[in-house]
Amino acid sequence: MRNPLIRPAVPADATAVLAFWQVAAEGTSITDDEAGVARLIATDPGALLLAERDGELVGTVIAGFDGWRCHLYRLAVHPGARRQGLSRTLLDAAEERFRALGGRRGDAMVLERNERAHHAWRAAGYAPEPHWRRWTKPLRRA
Repeated sequence: MRNPLIRPAVPADATAVLAFWQVAAEGTSITDDEAGVARLIATDPGALLLAERDGELVGTVIAGFDGWRCHLYRLAVHPGARRQGLSRTLLDAAEERFRALGGRRGDAMVLERNERAHHAWRAAGYAPEPHWRRWTKPLRRA
């Protein structure tokens, strides 16, 4: 298989990204809407990385950097393009972005029930930290 084109998302990609996540991503998020994707792109340009082959979206990863930590979300590969090294290619691009921004360590949001994802993350050198647990609180608009 030919290497994909890896590029940062632009606002015009929001609809296609959301449709792609419906097919390729595990689970949904409260930010899965065009406004949320557009806000991500505007707030952290370059964070949402897309993998394309022949103009078709085949993978995504969000490589967000807040100036302190490097956060990885939404690593997703189209079911028809899995086991071809796309996850690794996307993570390499994300890690390159982090290094360029001065990041020191990447951390990833990975669903506990997504065993397929566990294999991809481990193959890329990531490991769970059992002493950490994610705590969340949905924010309501005032």
